[in-house]
This record gives sequence, structure tokens and C-alpha cells, in this order.
Amino acid sequence: MVSKIISSIIAIITTLSFFFSSTPPKSYYHSLFISPSLSNNESISRHLYTLTRRPHLAGTEANEEAALYVLSTLSNNQIKSHLAEYAVLLTYPDSRSLTLIRPSPEPPISFTLRQEVYEGDPYADVADQVEPTFHAYAKSGTVKGPAAYVNYGRVEDYTTLKEMGINVSGAIVLARYGEIYRGDIVENAYDAGATGVLIYTDRKDYGGAGGDTKWFPDDKWMPPSGVQVGSVFNGAGDPTTPGWPSSIEGCERLSDEEVEEGGDVPLIPSLPISGADGEEILRSIGGVMAKNGWQGDKNAPVYRVGPGPGIIDLSYKAKQVISTIQNVIGIIEGAEEPDRFVVLGNHRDAWTFGAVDPNSGTAALLEVAERLEKLQKQGWKPRRTIIFCNWDAEEYGLVGSTEWVEENREMLASKAVAYLNIDIAVSGAGFRASATPQLDQLIIEATKQVQDPDNLSQTVYESWVQNTNSPQKFDEEKIGRLGGGGSDYAAFVQHIGVPSTDISFGNSYPVYHSMYDDFVWMSNFGDPMFRRHLAAASIWGLVVLQLADEEILPFSYDSYVQELQEAAEDLNTELSDQRISLDPLFKSIGKMRKAVTQINDEIKELKETKGWAFMRKTQPWKVREINDRLMMAERALTDRDGLPERSWYKHLIYAPSKHNDYGSKCFPGIDDAVENAKNLNTADSWHSVQHEIWRVSRVVTQSSLVLRGELT
Repeated sequence: MVSKIISSIIAIITTLSFFFSSTPPKSYYHSLFISPSLSNNESISRHLYTLTRRPHLAGTEANEEAALYVLSTLSNNQIKSHLAEYAVLLTYPDSRSLTLIRPSPEPPISFTLRQEVYEGDPYADVADQVEPTFHAYAKSGTVKGPAAYVNYGRVEDYTTLKEMGINVSGAIVLARYGEIYRGDIVENAYDAGATGVLIYTDRKDYGGAGGDTKWFPDDKWMPPSGVQVGSVFNGAGDPTTPGWPSSIEGCERLSDEEVEEGGDVPLIPSLPISGADGEEILRSIGGVMAKNGWQGDKNAPVYRVGPGPGIIDLSYKAKQVISTIQNVIGIIEGAEEPDRFVVLGNHRDAWTFGAVDPNSGTAALLEVAERLEKLQKQGWKPRRTIIFCNWDAEEYGLVGSTEWVEENREMLASKAVAYLNIDIAVSGAGFRASATPQLDQLIIEATKQVQDPDNLSQTVYESWVQNTNSPQKFDEEKIGRLGGGGSDYAAFVQHIGVPSTDISFGNSYPVYHSMYDDFVWMSNFGDPMFRRHLAAASIWGLVVLQLADEEILPFSYDSYVQELQEAAEDLNTELSDQRISLDPLFKSIGKMRKAVTQINDEIKELKETKGWAFMRKTQPWKVREINDRLMMAERALTDRDGLPERSWYKHLIYAPSKHNDYGSKCFPGIDDAVENAKNLNTADSWHSVQHEIWRVSRVVTQSSLVLRGELT
């Protein structure tokens, strides 16, 4: 009863202080941030138009101009900004050719490998600045062999072919985009003995030319000549400086031979091709008919697996260049804890115009900056430092963010509270989020405060729940994880263990990584009123403000423990017929559960029992100490040796699947060891599984000790 009376008195004093103080509470500024008076869809539209007027691939003059635009916009909004430049290895196409030799009497076809400019295209005047279609870091070479169709080029697809008695050794395989990362498509093809790879955009997956369907610019679908370009690099950062920054002044670099030996660059040539060209090749492939799940839409030719009788003659030569890239860094210094960093980031470089990927995110970043400048004019000052990061060369393999994190590793490891990423802010309707689990609730609370841009009668949260596969199980399915390597959060989470988020509106979009991802597509199909952009900026900014201003960091590790427990139980079921003990893992999770309960009780006691206002004046060190424990618990889930054969990935809970860079795995080291043991079925291979279980249990125990804040 006494504690309740004290809490009531404190609440009254806090309320009265608002009226008699010249400085409003932080919650006032947070509400103001999402008010209509501060948001501006005309401004965000203008930013996107300006950023996407020309193709701006990493290392080009146009991309440097875009960097200067971002820099000037941040500076004009009173954000101290600078360029962080790196000299990195980038590749561009020097020459390409692709010929299909068909069975007699059909003549051979030499493909133009060109994306067509449509009638009335407002960007026709700069279309020649779009690089010819290619795969970044693809191996140069000339190969010739029978064509074979391999569906999505996954490991399981090659298993299916093997079961059918199909051998693709010596063939040039044709795979369709989707399901897995293109770099893994090439690697899987190499492992299967193929000598080259073609990856095409199937109209079943990306719409377009099927039947009466219209395509861009009349509809959102990929045109028949559209090509999804991209990187086939399976690492992160500059391939010549793995684990250390690529300094402008000069630094140690691996040789071409050492880069190839590292295993992250492809060992066979590859090219991306259009849906129309892919169908032409499919018509030349005979042999066994592909199963139903491998077929195209109802208007497509029958897909057969081959190999042959069609023969592919593929030639590709790359230019390798050490190019200067520019990250733009902006800083709003914290008033009370300037040495604690809340980092938000988005990349700027694009394969072509990049209206969706990535500059919808860049426009949202600038919108957040403009709103925060308006808050500063109203008297707001963040408690902690806010750092804006606009990355370069993400499309090549997370290069800009990785080099910056590697250069600032120790500073970030000791001072970064969280990293908040947006890659694609908007590609369509429907909110999506991924995060490390302690930030789940923070994202949910932010979406409860922002109006749904597609249904003004409810919040983003309410629409999000309705659009979940099982609304009644929303708490279990709400937020994805950051185990994939698909964007710039990778260096923060997977390399140094910083709590992170990634949000967007929309899922996939048909013109991905093609020259049709332009302002016209966005303004006609992605976000005609730019309301989704504003909502993305509102949610992003609210999360930033909460992390920058709350005295005790709004982290909740309860969902982390629950997720670890469920993953361990799934693993236990999978390994039930093996002599593998998961006791160390379950015991470590039990320790973490107790540690989470302890720190939750401490926070509750500080806020309620002893009197929050009194405590923060007399014991400010206690708040700092608890925040450090909340912040550093994620770091403890990393291991200095990293994953087996993938030492850059230090996080033992979240990292990409070994055979799918886009995939997210809980306990990736254990998962890789299990797959290897199933293939080899030797005592040593199963011993490796047990070893990886011990490794994970040790980092979970370390995280528990950090949360407890006590020495053993």
C-alpha cells in the first residue's frame, strides 16, 4: 500500500512538473514526431525522385552525386555529417555473349541480353547509363555445354535430379530466380559439376507475359525483357580485405588467387537473363519432363530437365576495379549519454534507378532526419547519441556497412545500443519486421501508435495482426529473425552482436533489381500517395526515439529465452535417434531464464518500489549498470572463432544458412554440423555436432552472466 501511495505521489509530481517546466517530457516529443504537422509526403516524394533520376551503381559518378545529396540534406537539417570513404574491389561487365545452339534444322540464337526501353519511358535519355546485365563478382570465362533445367537450383533440387538419374556434370544449368540467394545457386551448380549457370526470371514467379497479363508500365509485373541482376559473392564486405577495413590510404589486400581460395567468389561463369530468353532455352531442352512443382504457368512451354539437346555457348569477362565508395554518416550527439549510440541505416547504391531497392529507404531516412530537426527546434535533445548511416556498395555484398563496422569494431562493440535497418522501406502494402528478440515488443508498441496508410480507421499493428496467417497466434509469428545475410544488419548482428531490427512495407516485388525499378513504378504501383513511406519513417523514428530517450533501455529478453527453448526442443526432436546430448543447451537456457527474471525484477523494483524519480537522482549509476547489461547480453552470444569454415560470422544463434544466404537459422553452427553428419554418418562428424552444441551452450551461459551482472 505504501509503495502504491509513493508511486501515485511521484506520478502527480511528474505531471505537475510538465506544466511548470520549460522542457516537456520526452513522450511529448515522441507524440509530436508522428503528428501530421511534422510529416511531409511531398518532401519524401521529392527526395525519392531526386535520388532516382539516374542509375547509380556503386563506384559511379552518379552514386557519388547521390551521396553528396544525402550529405547536404543531413547537414541542412543541423545534423553533423561526413563521408566515410573506402577503396574496395568492385566488378563491372567488360564483355558478354550468349548463344543457344538448337537441334538441326533450327538456326542458333544469339541473345541480345538487353532490357528494352518502353514507349514513353521518361528515363529513356539515361537508359544508356544502366550497366549491361551481369552478376557482380562472377567468374570470367567461356564455357560450352548442354543446357539442363534445375528449378531453383537448391540443394534439394539437385537431390531430386539425382533420384531421377539426371547428371548435370559438364552442363550449363538454367535456374529460375526465387527461394534462395543467387550466389548459392551458382555455388550449388558448381558442387553438382556444372560448368556455367544462367538464372532467369520466370513469369510464374514474377508475373509478366502470361496470357492476357499486362506488364510494366501498364501493370506492376516484370516485362519479358526484364532481368534481375545482382551479386553472386557469398561473403560480406570487400573480398580483398576479409575481416579488416579497406582503407583509402592503402591496406593489406589478398591477391586474386587468395580471394578465389577463400571460397566466397564463384568458380564458374554465370549470367542473369530475361524470362523471354529463359523460355527460349527451355524450349530447346528435352529429356525427362520436370515434375509439376517445377513447371511454369499455364501459357509456358513444357519444362524438361535435359541435359540437351540444346547447347549453350556462354562467355563473360569482368572488369575488376578498386573503386572509392562513400558512406554518409550523420550524428546527433546525446545530451546525457553521448557515448551510447543508437544507429539507424539504409544503403543508397542501386543496380539501376533503385526506387524501391533501396531509395524508398533512403527517402525515409531523410524524412526521419527532417522530423528530428523540427523536434530539436522545439527543444528536444536525445539522451543518447543518434547516428545516421547511408551505406554504399550494399548490393555488391554489404560492402560499405561491413567496412565501416570492421573499422569501428571496438567502438561499436562497447557503445552501440542497437542498429535499426531499413533496406526497402516500401514495395507494396502490409507491414513486415525482423529483429533480434529483445526488440520485438518495442516494434509492436511503435506500430500501435502509427496509422495504417492503407486503412486510416486502424493502426499498423491492427492491420498487421489481421494479415498474419494465424491472427490468434500472432505473438508466436509476428516478427522474423535476422539470421539471413540479406542486408546491412549482418555486420552488426552476425559479426559483433549488436541488437538490431529491419522493417518494411510490402514483401517481394516483380521488377526487383531490374531497370524498371524506377520512380514511375513506385508512384503508380508501390506507393502512389507516399503514405506508406511516411508510415515507415514514423515507425522507424519512434523506435529510434525510444532507444535514444528512455532512461532504462526498452529491451525485453523474455521472448529470447522462449525462442531458444523452442529451437532447442525442435533440435532435440530432430536428433532423437542419435547419441547426442542436448542437456548442456537446455541447462544454459535455464540459466538465462533465471537471469532474465532477475533483471526484470530489478527494473520493476527501481521503477516502482524505491521511487523512480528519487532513485535516478541519487543512484544514476544503477540505471547505467542495468543498461549496460541489457546492451551487452547480445554481444555475449558471439564467439571469437565464429562458425566453422565461416569465421566472419561470430553470432552462434543467428546467421545465414550455409546453402542459402537469405535463409535464417537458429543455431546455424549446429545445423551445419547436423547436415554434414547426416551425409557422412561417421563418429567424427557426429562428435562435431556435440561440439557445436557445447559451443552454443557456453555463449548462452555467458549471456546469462552478463544479464545477472555478477561474477561467479
